[in-house]
Amino acid sequence: MPTAAPSTWVWPLRLSGTTPTGADVLLRPLTLADGLAFQSVRRANAEWLEPWDATSPDPSAPPRSFGELVEIYDADAAAGRALPLALESGGRLVGQVNVGSIVLGSFRSCTIGYWVSRAVAGQMVVPTGVALVGDHLLGRVGLHRIEINIRPENTASLAVVRKLGFRSEGRRPHYLHIDGAWREHLSFALTVEDLRGEPLTARLARLAASEHSSQQSLARHTEAGPGH
Repeated sequence: MPTAAPSTWVWPLRLSGTTPTGADVLLRPLTLADGLAFQSVRRANAEWLEPWDATSPDPSAPPRSFGELVEIYDADAAAGRALPLALESGGRLVGQVNVGSIVLGSFRSCTIGYWVSRAVAGQMVVPTGVALVGDHLLGRVGLHRIEINIRPENTASLAVVRKLGFRSEGRRPHYLHIDGAWREHLSFALTVEDLRGEPLTARLARLAASEHSSQQSLARHTEAGPGH
């Protein structure tokens, strides 16, 4: 990892855009002022999120306070080690997109993780957030590769990489400590070559339009019935 932020690094960072369906999305640093909203959305979605939450393999490790979390985020982001971003839609905090394991040199890679409130799941908020930060990392920052690792059972997260056109790189047994145990993950990646000059936000819009067109075609065919 770099000992100092690269010259292309931006922190604090704000990225904004719209989903393919027109909803606004904002990525920004998490601040102490977000404490009540953050804790509220996490409590409301505890059952939805806990099966996928990272946990410490040390059972005696004390939980971090929200203030400690923000302090760690700011230090890692200022040093160029991570890019931890709050995710907003409709003016409300609804999740996070967190970039970690940032490596420069000959590797120029990172990992991305995310979570979102169940209330906006399936509304393209997370794919749009990942696309926005991905374009920033592969463009301005100059990274070459983005990696996302997902538990095989997490169908909602798997839909995100499908919508963005990430390619599978196989299984990783006992990869991360999640929900109290070392869990297998599926690994997905995207490189600059995969995009062929197309911004990730444009790829998302294109793939979403193609999927919508295919669904409409299937619906028309199903309604017509066999033989029509």
